[in-house]
Amino acid sequence: MMSVIIALLVNLFIETSVSLTVVVPGDPIVAHVGSTVILPCWISPAQNAEALEIRWYRQDQFSNPILLYNHGKIQDVQEESYRNRSSLTLRSDQSGGLKDGDVSLRLEKLTLQDEGSFHCYVSGESAYDKEEVVLKITVLGSTPVLVPKPLDDGRVNISCKSSGWYPEPSITWTSVDGRVLHPGGSSHNRGTDKMLSVHSWTAVSRSDAHLVSCSISLRTGELQESRIDVQAIISSDSSGPWKALFFTFLICALLGLVGLILYKYRVKLTGKKPAGPIVEDVNIEELRQHAVEITIDRERLHQDLKVSKDCKIVRDSADYNHTGEEFPVQLCAFGAQRFTSGRHYWEVELVRSPNPPKNYWIIGVVKEGSVASRDRSALTPSSGFWFLCSDGPRGFHINTTQPVKLSLTPRPERLGVLLDYKNGQLSFYNVTERKHLLTISCRFSGSVVPLFNPGAGDQSPITILDCPKPEEPAVESSQPLLSNNSSDT
Repeated sequence: MMSVIIALLVNLFIETSVSLTVVVPGDPIVAHVGSTVILPCWISPAQNAEALEIRWYRQDQFSNPILLYNHGKIQDVQEESYRNRSSLTLRSDQSGGLKDGDVSLRLEKLTLQDEGSFHCYVSGESAYDKEEVVLKITVLGSTPVLVPKPLDDGRVNISCKSSGWYPEPSITWTSVDGRVLHPGGSSHNRGTDKMLSVHSWTAVSRSDAHLVSCSISLRTGELQESRIDVQAIISSDSSGPWKALFFTFLICALLGLVGLILYKYRVKLTGKKPAGPIVEDVNIEELRQHAVEITIDRERLHQDLKVSKDCKIVRDSADYNHTGEEFPVQLCAFGAQRFTSGRHYWEVELVRSPNPPKNYWIIGVVKEGSVASRDRSALTPSSGFWFLCSDGPRGFHINTTQPVKLSLTPRPERLGVLLDYKNGQLSFYNVTERKHLLTISCRFSGSVVPLFNPGAGDQSPITILDCPKPEEPAVESSQPLLSNNSSDT
C-alpha cells in the first residue's frame, strides 16, 4: 500500500513539474527606437497564471527585475530605467491574458539600451521555467544627400551621405533600369550614442546610367533612397562651373549691398551701432497661431532635475552639486509632445522677478529616443540634437558640427521657438524685444520632441508658458493591461 502511495506522489510530482513550460518566439523581436513593443511569453499547455510568480529581468539581474508580478499584483521592486515603461499585456487579440497563461511583457519608449536579451521566468509552488527573448532595436537614418562632382575624364563622382542609423545599414548604388553599380568606396562612423553615419561614393559616365540611385537599407527591409540625374550634370558641365561662379558672385554682392544699406539705415535711425547680429521685428501674434501646449515628460526627466506639478517649470535640484566649469549638458528634460510634421510654436520664460535672467540654459528639439551624454561634442545634429545654448560668460552658441558662437543683446528673458518640421527649420525669437534671433537648418526624421536644460546654479528656472492661442497637439495613447505606473507629485 505504501509503495502505491509513493508511486502516485511521484507521478503527481512529475506531472506538476512538466506541466509548467514557458514558450517564447524562436526569432528575435525587432522594433524601432521610441516605439512600443510586445515580448511574447506564455505557458504551455495553457493554465491560469494569476496565482503564479511572473518575473521579467535582464542578464544577471534576477533580483532587480524589469517587472515582478506576485501575490496577484505588480510589485514595486523594479529596475529604475524601466519604471513607468513596462507592463503585462496580451500577446494577441485572441489571448485570454493571465487566465490563459499569457505573461507577455509590454515595453514603451524604447531606447538603444533596451537591445539584448530579456528573461521570462514563471514559478509556481512546485515548478518553474524560464526562456529568453531577444530584442533588436533599429533606427532609420536620414534621407541620403547626394553631391555630384564632375571629373576631368568626363565622369561624375557622386557622394552619398546619411546619418542616424542603427544597426549598420547596407548601401546599394543602382541605375534607373535596375543595374547595380559598383561603389568606389564607403565608410561608417559610429557616434557615442551608438548610431552610425554612412558615406559612400561612385563614379559614373553618360553610358553608365541616366538616373542614379543611392539606397541605404536595414536588414528589416526599411530604406531611405535618393536619386540624381547624371546626364543633366554632364551636359551642363562645360558651362556649369562658370555659371555657378558668376551667379554666386552676383548673389553675394547683392546680399552684401542690401546688408550694408540696412546697417547704415539703422545706425542713422538709432544713432548707434547695433550690438550682435542684425535682427528684424517679427509679428509674435502671427507666430502664436502655431502655438501648442508643451509639458515636461516626467518619465524621461534627469534625476538631478526638479519639475513642478503642472510639468511647466524645471530647474536643477537643490541637492545637485555641480563640479567643474563645463556646462552640465546631461541635465536634460524632454517635452511630452512629439512632432512628425507641421509647424509648432512655444515660449519659455528665462527670468523670475526679482531675479536676473538665467545665464545657463539649452532650448531646442531632439529626435525621440536620443540620449544626452556628458560629452558636449556628442550632442550634434547627426546625433539628433538641435539647440541654442546660453553658457554664461562663454556666451551663446548653436550645436552645429563646428559650434557657432553668437552675440545676442540684450539677453533673452522670454524665448520663442518655432519648429517647422516640413521645411527643416528651427527658429528662435526674443519675444520681449519682438526680434528674430536665428534659424537653424535641420534635417528631421522620425519624431522630435522639445528639449530643455536649465543648467546649474541660476536663481531662475525655465518656465514653459501658455500662449494665448494654443492648439492641442496630437498625442499618442495606449492602454496597457497591467502596469506599475505611479503618479508623481
